[in-house]
Amino acid sequence: MTGPVAGADGRPRCPWALSTQDYVDYHDTEWGRPVHGDDALYERLCLEAFQSGLSWLTILRRREGFRKAFADFEIAAVARFDELDAQRLLADEGIIRNRAKIEATLANAKVLAGWQPGELDALIWSHAPQEPGPAPLTITEVPAVTPESTALAKALKKAGIRFVGPTTAYALMQACGLVNDHLAACASRDPE
Repeated sequence: MTGPVAGADGRPRCPWALSTQDYVDYHDTEWGRPVHGDDALYERLCLEAFQSGLSWLTILRRREGFRKAFADFEIAAVARFDELDAQRLLADEGIIRNRAKIEATLANAKVLAGWQPGELDALIWSHAPQEPGPAPLTITEVPAVTPESTALAKALKKAGIRFVGPTTAYALMQACGLVNDHLAACASRDPE
C-alpha cells in the first residue's frame, strides 16, 4: 500500500505510520510539525544521525534513553562531556552504542557551543524550500534527497558538523516541518 490507509480510528494516515502505536503517536503529533530552537534541533539532528542504517522505530523507542544519556540534548551540557562520558555512553544500553555516532554527537555539541544563540535554527530553517511542492499522493512520490537537503548537508559539514549527509538532512527536514511530506489525503497533513 502506497497511499493513505485508515487507522483503527478510521483516520487516513501515511502508510508507514500504522505498524505500531509508537509510530501512530509520532506521526499524528510530531512528524512534520515545525521545530525551532537550537537544542531541539540539535536533538533531532543527533537522533537522525543515530537512525542512519536503522529503523526510526528503534530510535523512537530509545528516545528517552538518549535524552537521559545526552543531558536532554542541551548543547552547552553535551559540549562539556569528556572521554569518561564517551566511555559511559558506549556502555549505555539505553541508546545505540555506535562509537562513530557518539563521537559525532559530542563533537557537534562542541562546535555548536561556539555558535550564537539561534544560529543553528537560522541555518537549518534557511534551507526550507521557498515554495512548498505539491502534496504527495503516495509514498513513492516522497523523495529521499532534495536539492535543499543536499545544500543543508553541505552547509552543516562546512560549519564542522559531522555525520550528516543529504538523506539524513532530508529526514531532519521532514521531521522538523521544513517540508510537509504527509500524503495529500493524510489526516495529519493539515492538522487543526
